[in-house]
Amino acid sequence: CAMSHGLLLDTTRCIGCGACSAACKEQNELPLEIEDRTTAYTWTTVQSRAGVNVRRMCMHCLTPTCVSVCPVGAMNKTADGPVVYDAERCIGCRYCVQACPFDVPKYQWDRAIPVVGKCVMCAPRLAKGEPTACASVCPTGATKFGERSALIAEARRRIASAPGRYVDHVYGLDEVGGTSVLMLSSVPFAQLGLRENLPHQPLPGLTWNVLSNVPDIVMLGGTVLYGIYWITRRRDLVRRIESASAIREREAREHGRPS
Repeated sequence: CAMSHGLLLDTTRCIGCGACSAACKEQNELPLEIEDRTTAYTWTTVQSRAGVNVRRMCMHCLTPTCVSVCPVGAMNKTADGPVVYDAERCIGCRYCVQACPFDVPKYQWDRAIPVVGKCVMCAPRLAKGEPTACASVCPTGATKFGERSALIAEARRRIASAPGRYVDHVYGLDEVGGTSVLMLSSVPFAQLGLRENLPHQPLPGLTWNVLSNVPDIVMLGGTVLYGIYWITRRRDLVRRIESASAIREREAREHGRPS
């Protein structure tokens, strides 16, 4: 993961302008209203905590728990760094919502056919060699995009050059095995609402120890859920094909030619 990309969020430079949130909304075609917390429709927002402006967004873990618990591969960690989501695969089990140590994935409870909403670190932009939308509009450099290894070096340089300005820790360097989003702060991270009691080893190893002891009936339940999902999708496809066929037959009769 040393060559993967990420973001460095420096809370001491954030002025709370919200340009990052607005750019995220535009990039991902989300409703324009910016909420004061992350939701299925607001993937990043700026909160004021302890007199500090702090961004809330997916941390894009190096070894993501959401990926490890997803039974159908709807969540994936890319080589570029982002943890991406495929709504077409999702069966709505919401294991990712429950497993995330940062409380990031959110479910569209207000939709008839809901999906999960979370930051995907502008994966399409990264694929074209472009920085994330949020980093490209930040006016103060509070959000910096780059290779994770370079961002770690930059974070350490900032701490060393102004030791009184920063807490002597790069958040995300080791938490849950490391994250692609790193943070610097002038106050303890707990005051920003970030968990400081996280283990340094990746959580999927811990969750596997639990899941490996889950009764087979629970695993069977996941299989049944996917079966229902597949059958529903198949029925929708059959209905569309039958509808198209009926239209063609009606048009053929109207024009007096065989169908």
